[in-house]
Amino acid sequence: MALLQKLGYTPDIAKAESYIPYLFTWDEQGDRLVSDLHEKIGFKQGNHSLGEYLKGSLTDIFQKQIWDDFFASIDFSPLWLDRKKLQYGAELCRRAGLSALIVLRDYCLMGGYESAAINKPLIYTGALKKGAVKRLTDTVNFWVHITQENGLHPSSEGFYQIFLTRAIYSFSRINILKHTSWDSSKWGVPINLWDMLATNLGFSMVFLVGLRRMGIQPSNQEIEGLFHFWKYVGHLLGIPLHLLPETEEQAIESLYLWTMTQREGDEDSKLLAAALKDEPVHAGYPTNKVMRLMMREIHLFYNHFLLGDYSCQLLGLPNTKIGRFGIINFWKTHQNEKRIVDHPSRLQAIRQGGDEQEKVRLIYQRYNNF
Repeated sequence: MALLQKLGYTPDIAKAESYIPYLFTWDEQGDRLVSDLHEKIGFKQGNHSLGEYLKGSLTDIFQKQIWDDFFASIDFSPLWLDRKKLQYGAELCRRAGLSALIVLRDYCLMGGYESAAINKPLIYTGALKKGAVKRLTDTVNFWVHITQENGLHPSSEGFYQIFLTRAIYSFSRINILKHTSWDSSKWGVPINLWDMLATNLGFSMVFLVGLRRMGIQPSNQEIEGLFHFWKYVGHLLGIPLHLLPETEEQAIESLYLWTMTQREGDEDSKLLAAALKDEPVHAGYPTNKVMRLMMREIHLFYNHFLLGDYSCQLLGLPNTKIGRFGIINFWKTHQNEKRIVDHPSRLQAIRQGGDEQEKVRLIYQRYNNF
């Protein structure tokens, strides 16, 4: 409701219905790549091939030709791309520090489980059985690498993570349709373009809302950069440009229209939410179990603060009293915001926030080695 008030009007439901065909469209280019390469040499080897190709050290002529053909159709430097805006968007993601990761986990990721259809691929690929620890480890790894300085340079680990993710999407979709009883009439095609846009909006629009709720006040330049950043990432992931918003207002409308085409959460939504709720208990860090139990309560506190009690009730997330210790982070966030008074202090906040996120990434990698 607050977002619609900010938008100033309620989008026409008929417009939402016009986007329903995107539930049945997908990244065909990515699927061709996976069919031509990953399914022939193995998924793990296909990802190794990608890394070697991006480093310019791939010697297999057959594999190199497939990658040449795939990347030939992707414009890495489109005319609309503004590197300065990319920089500001990535800097906002970093300067939010730990608060950014809290928002991603306890608002964007958990809140995304409220929709039934978009999460069905997680059920059908067995991701629920593999556990939320791995999903969160992969998400943090992806996030930190693409948002770091020069994280979207073609030779960067972030660039590799983007096309690894694209291959994972296609590999999952192909195997779900081949080997399961997936019902496209109910949920659309697995990991369809409409749902890929929703994921993109989760990292941009929903993330921005969460930052503000945590006490972070991005500048207009940072907001513009954030949407430009995720427009470029979405472009590299194969989302059509005309679907990707350039402004906050366009993003609010897109999020509203997507929501209007979705089924409400179901029992699978609750199972995924429960798995994420208990993720701290099953993680390898902190090493003390009592501290891991405390981390679960703190994340529950953030769930209720960011999502609200109604959404938490729908997802089956209990209330917590112990987790209110998480309020300490709000105080730290507000203090950090007050210190940003000029360009040097902003740069310092970016460095400190980026360092915090990298430490978390390394902890996940060290204690949750998959």
